[in-house]
Formats: sequence, structure tokens, C-alpha cells
Amino acid sequence: MSVERKYLREALKELREKTPKRNFNQSIELIINLRDVDVSKPENRIQEVIELPHNIGKKVSVCVFASGDAALRARRAGADMVLEREEIESLMGDKKRQRQIAKQIDSFIATAPLMPIVGRVFGAILGPRGKMPTPIPPTANIESEIERHRRLVMVRTRGQPVLSCRIGTEDMSDEELIDNIEAVLRRIEGKLKRGIKNIASIYLKASMGPPIKVKMEED
Repeated sequence: MSVERKYLREALKELREKTPKRNFNQSIELIINLRDVDVSKPENRIQEVIELPHNIGKKVSVCVFASGDAALRARRAGADMVLEREEIESLMGDKKRQRQIAKQIDSFIATAPLMPIVGRVFGAILGPRGKMPTPIPPTANIESEIERHRRLVMVRTRGQPVLSCRIGTEDMSDEELIDNIEAVLRRIEGKLKRGIKNIASIYLKASMGPPIKVKMEED
């Protein structure tokens, strides 16, 4: 089977027609139902952080673990939170604050020299949530890294053979939404033993609208 762009366009057209208008910009979600995949087995579980071509229309919060000049550049670049070495060390035994940060922040970046202390302090909190920081050199372009992280989405199985993630908002163009959908589908197909043959169905859904099934063609 394959998913052609024309079928994604048709699904988005139907979604826009059937979704009631609201006084807010509704998000659009991609839902992928798997088949012949036993997610109770660890080797079949999927947890992927995927970089999309376009922003998802939602503010993705980013925390940077950095010190000195790198911390200064992270603040100037608009990071939602910057934690320097002393602040990280002060949180060593504060599980409550660690959990608050893990819940508050969507994505994490750490300069490479701080990764060991970040791992010791936050590893047990961020690891199971799939939010371990991306390590970068202290001299990296932090502004571009923050911008890139605002286009990341996580896709993971949670006990059922179903994957879902936000791929944009209703004010985005169909082509932007389709680009984002295809980026997710390509990554997921690559993680499945039989590729797209392990995908039973695909749906698109706006916040306040019904799920719309995407047509899939038999090869």
C-alpha cells in the first residue's frame, strides 16, 4: 500500500469541511493504527523524535543546559529556560522540581560538557519520558538548534498499536501539513518490519472535529 499526496489532500479537504469553526486555531493530529505489531514486546515498541519540515503552529518550549557564553547565547536566542551548572547541581535531590521542569518543557538541549551532570540529575526523570537532551558542542549555533527543536514531535506507542502526534494547525496550508505528515510516515515506515504493510489505517483529526480516514492504495 502507499499513501499518495492526493489522498492526503482529499482527507484534509474533508477535515476542513466537517470540522466546526471555533474561536481558536485548532490543532491537527495524525493517528496511525498499526497491525501485526505486538507492542508488548520491547523490540516492537516505537519511540521516535521526528524533525518536521514546518513548525506545528504551537509553541514548543525548549530548555538549554549550558554555562558561560553558551548560556548567554541561549537566552538571547529565546530559550524558554536556561539552566547553568550550579543550578543543575542544586536540583540533584529535588525530584519535585525535576518533575515540574520535565512537565513544563517539551524539548531539551545540553552542551556536551554538561551531559554527565545532566544525566545524573535528570536522567531518571527525562529518560522514561523520551526527553533526554540533544548534546551539542558549546560553540554550536544555539539559535538554529532551538529553532530546529521547535519543529520536533515525539511519536511513541503507549501499550496499544496506535501512534499519534500533532502535525500542525488548521491555519497552515495543505502542502505544509502534508509535508509534515509525510515526514512522520517515512520515519514510522522505516521502523516497522514490513513497512507500510504494518499500517492498518491512517486518520487526521482537528481538535473539535471527527476523525477523517485517509485512503490507502494497495500496491
